[in-house]
Amino acid sequence: MSHTIRIKILVENTAHGHGMLAEHGISFWIDTGSRHLLFDTGQGLANVLINNAERLQVRFDPIDAIVLSHGHYDHTGGLRNLLAAVREPDIYLHPSALQPKYAPDDDGTSRSIGIPGLDEKTIRRQVKRLVWTDQPTEIFEGIYATGEIPRDTEFEDTGGPFYLDKELRNPDPLLDDQAIFFESSQGTVVLIGCAHSGIINTLQYIKRLTCDRPIHAVIGGMHLVSASRERVSRTIDALRRLKVERLCPGHCTGPAATVELWSAFPGQCFPCRVGADFTFTVGKSG
Repeated sequence: MSHTIRIKILVENTAHGHGMLAEHGISFWIDTGSRHLLFDTGQGLANVLINNAERLQVRFDPIDAIVLSHGHYDHTGGLRNLLAAVREPDIYLHPSALQPKYAPDDDGTSRSIGIPGLDEKTIRRQVKRLVWTDQPTEIFEGIYATGEIPRDTEFEDTGGPFYLDKELRNPDPLLDDQAIFFESSQGTVVLIGCAHSGIINTLQYIKRLTCDRPIHAVIGGMHLVSASRERVSRTIDALRRLKVERLCPGHCTGPAATVELWSAFPGQCFPCRVGADFTFTVGKSG
């Protein structure tokens, strides 16, 4: 029998609709009908996540699982308040997501960009299960986290500079970067937080995991905000070869790359902003 999976964007850099709030970050609400999943939590400023959830009629009390795309603050900052409000969800993340993470400021000093206010011990006290996702992991039936993504392309990088130490000497390979995917009746649907592994690396890996199933939709941040013109051009060429049918670039994709994508794929791009609502049919009609 078929059923639907509904996705609502609760946090994003842009917002549309009365009372919606935007912040630099991303968060997806995934409703399978019987199970509920939150993918990333935004950065947690000014109660953005809670406000938008209420406006979009999303209740957090039925959350079964939280998945973190990686350990940066704009994807995990809302987690602390969420765990205080939600009763013992399962949480899925790569072990490296809990490492210290830093980025340089313009004056050469460093700032922390890791998960704010939480460590493994604190998280374990507030969740039912903490599940490491260094390998592909099934969250619910048919919904998967990729785990670590192989870095095969030679034109993609993490979009850094990112570091594991305050002195900015040890580059962060961001092995914790992961995406979520599931099969719809039209092809694979992919949700991405930042694609620090490279959006093409991510999609090529998912194609391998799904025995080369067609990719129907890609929604989320592609981290092309600081990409060169060459990288953006090669990304577009690769997306054409992959025959991606529907693109919703947001968050860290960056305005210039987003314009390039909308121009390259007319009629195939859709807004990725707070309030965006997507429904996909899963399975076969009986």
